[in-house]
Amino acid sequence: MDKKQTKIAVLVSGGGTNLQALIDAQERGELANGKITLVLASKPDVYALERAKKHGIPSTVLSRKEYDSIAAYSKALADTLGAAEIDLVVLAGFLTIIDEQVYERFPNRILNVHPALIPSFCGKGYYGLRVHEAALEKGVRVSGATVHIVTPECDAGPIILQKAVAVREDDTPEILQKRIMMEAEWKLLPEAVRLFCQGRITVENNKVHIKEIEA
Repeated sequence: MDKKQTKIAVLVSGGGTNLQALIDAQERGELANGKITLVLASKPDVYALERAKKHGIPSTVLSRKEYDSIAAYSKALADTLGAAEIDLVVLAGFLTIIDEQVYERFPNRILNVHPALIPSFCGKGYYGLRVHEAALEKGVRVSGATVHIVTPECDAGPIILQKAVAVREDDTPEILQKRIMMEAEWKLLPEAVRLFCQGRITVENNKVHIKEIEA
C-alpha cells in the first residue's frame, strides 16, 4: 500500500529561488511521497507566485500589512495552513516574523534554510546579503548553508543538514550568495524535505537523528 502523501506548504517573501529548487526536485521525483500543495506569500506580486502558477501549484497571499500584530498574523497563518491540511511547512526566503501559534501547530514540522553554517552568522538581523557581508568582513575561508527545524528562537532549532562552500579572495556578497545558493541551498533543502517525507527525521534533546534506510 502506498504511503500517505505528505502535503507541503512553501512560504515565500520574494523571488522564490529555493521554491524553484523544490519544484524541480519534485518534478524529478526526488521528494519521495511529498507534494507541494500550497505556496503562501507574505506579500503580493512576488515572483515566487509566478513560479507556482507556471507549475500549477495552488498559491495564496497572506499579506503581513493587513494584520495589526504578529499574533494576529500568526493565527491567520496557522489557520490557513491547518485548513489546507499541511503536513510540512518550508520557509524558503520567508522574511516575516511569526510566533509560537505556528510552532505549536506544527511542532518539528517547519524547516528553514539559512545561508551560513549555523551557529555562525545567524540569529536576529542575519538574513539575505547581510549574512554574506558579515562572513566576508570576518574573512572566513568557508561559509555554506544549513537546513534546520524552526523553533521560537531565531536560527536556533535542531540542525538537519549542512554543506560547506569555499569563500574566494575576490568574492563580493552577491557572488558568494549565488555560489552558496547553487552549491548548497538548492541541494540541501530538497534533500531535507525528502528525508522528512520518508519519515527518517527524529528529534531528541534538540538534536536531529537521521534514520538509515534498511536494506
